Amino acid sequence: MALTVGTAGHVDHGKTTLVRALTGKDTDRLPEERARGISIDLGYAPLALPDGRTLSLVDVPGHERFVRTMVAGATGIDLFLLVVDAAEGARPQTHEHLEILRLLGVDRGVVAVTKADAVDSETLELALEEAQELVPEAQVVAVSGITGVGLDELRTALGSAASGTTQRSAGFPTRLYVDRVFTLQGIGTIVTGTLWSGAIAEGARLRLEPAGRDVRVRSVQVHDTAVPRAEAGQRVAVSLPGVELQDVRRGDALVAAASFPRSYRLEVALEELEPIPNGARLSVHHGTSRIPARVVRVGDRHAQLRLAGPVVAARGDRVVLRGETTVGGGVVLDPAPPRRVDAERDRLLGEADPASIVRALVHAPVSVEQLAARALLGGAELEEGLDAVRVVDGWAFSDTWLEETAAEVEGRLRARAERSPLDPGLVLAELLPAEPWAAAVLDLLPVERRGAKVVLPGTAASLGARSDAAEALERALAAGGLAATKVDDAELARFLESDGRLVRLGDGFAVGAGAYEVARDLVVTECGADGEVTLARFRDLAGVGRRDAQLLLERMDVDGLTRRIGDRRVLRRSARDAR
Repeated sequence: MALTVGTAGHVDHGKTTLVRALTGKDTDRLPEERARGISIDLGYAPLALPDGRTLSLVDVPGHERFVRTMVAGATGIDLFLLVVDAAEGARPQTHEHLEILRLLGVDRGVVAVTKADAVDSETLELALEEAQELVPEAQVVAVSGITGVGLDELRTALGSAASGTTQRSAGFPTRLYVDRVFTLQGIGTIVTGTLWSGAIAEGARLRLEPAGRDVRVRSVQVHDTAVPRAEAGQRVAVSLPGVELQDVRRGDALVAAASFPRSYRLEVALEELEPIPNGARLSVHHGTSRIPARVVRVGDRHAQLRLAGPVVAARGDRVVLRGETTVGGGVVLDPAPPRRVDAERDRLLGEADPASIVRALVHAPVSVEQLAARALLGGAELEEGLDAVRVVDGWAFSDTWLEETAAEVEGRLRARAERSPLDPGLVLAELLPAEPWAAAVLDLLPVERRGAKVVLPGTAASLGARSDAAEALERALAAGGLAATKVDDAELARFLESDGRLVRLGDGFAVGAGAYEVARDLVVTECGADGEVTLARFRDLAGVGRRDAQLLLERMDVDGLTRRIGDRRVLRRSARDAR
């Protein structure tokens, strides 16, 4: 089982020293960290347990100036290693880190009372009691990173905590939040992070969000070892060929394409450490990102976070809200909510049953795959949720949306029929958005398909008030014979052509249907006798001008009767065979 443990605790309480003693690796890699003797950025190391398992360990800074960095590291952990100095006891960042862990839902872990070798037995006993009161549900172990006292007991305690921790889901689409970016000679850009869900394999095609850039995975490493595939819960390093260092940063996400929504809003159930007023401007920590946001309260317990930049999230994700200090957090109810807030919708999202969750999330069509990732539902839960909505060809939508869409489509087609009785239909793109679900939904609407057009059932094109104009046009065509007649009313011409009463030529001209048949017979006869016909010859045969002869021949080309070769035309094979 792949899990990640993260340190927490006040500055200078011995977190990095303890990590070095447990893992043999110095996680302070920056020159400034080594010069100042404090952690500034996140550090990483593999932690071997007595039973043979290996945990990924994230070492976070403890200084109050770097709490935001601590949150970036803590969002990807499964259990904590809280470090408390035996001499100093719990300090301000101890309490704030512990609050952040609770807001993130990280409730399993171990408390290490460090520097046990530097205090007398009575002080150590008091420190152990205080630590147990601070975190009653956790095992407390006295250790020394210098002498090694208690390290074996601490590893065993971490193993016990890990055994009771739920594994991250491999069944959901791939999602990794980037916490470090660097380049290596001959390899290129490397990103690292904890794999929240899914898997990453060599050659995988993923999407870098929020930029929306498609990328390819060249290689994968776990604990500095190349692997063909990394699983959910592991600390992963991924090489991305073709991606420049400046193109990716901490806070970005590597995800399965088209699985998670990109949004500037999050609907959350709030957990307040202190009152958060409506309209408050705070920093939202999600994944490894920190984004300024405005809080819009929805009732007493919920809020919509309107973000200054986009995030990629899923239902159930945890966020931390900070101003000067940590003021609260929240659980994501909807990672891409509509702007209009709705208390009843939030109530449904807060329910535990999948049907309520899906009903709240689904209105307009969404793919079942995207819904599963957005709602973090799978298997039987997803099937139960989908029973609450309509599902057609892999698209889920509500009955309410379908009724609203049907009414809107019917209204548009009715208005079209009244406005243009000659052509009462509309093409699909004029009725529904150009989305992949449009064709599937169309079959559920009260409409009929007629060729490329969609019409209301029982609707037929009619001349209506334009009957007189149609009769006048037909008289003009009859008088013109084979000569092309200019038609200014294109819509009327299309109708009469569909009714078999005229044939449209180029440049807005037309001839009567009977005249066009005469012209076709002239061409077929001439080609039958001489094998071809020229424009000049056809002009003479038809007794019309050069322009009209050319328009008629071009229409015959379009109809598939003739094929032009230079200034000659010959019958197509299909036309010769039909003779």
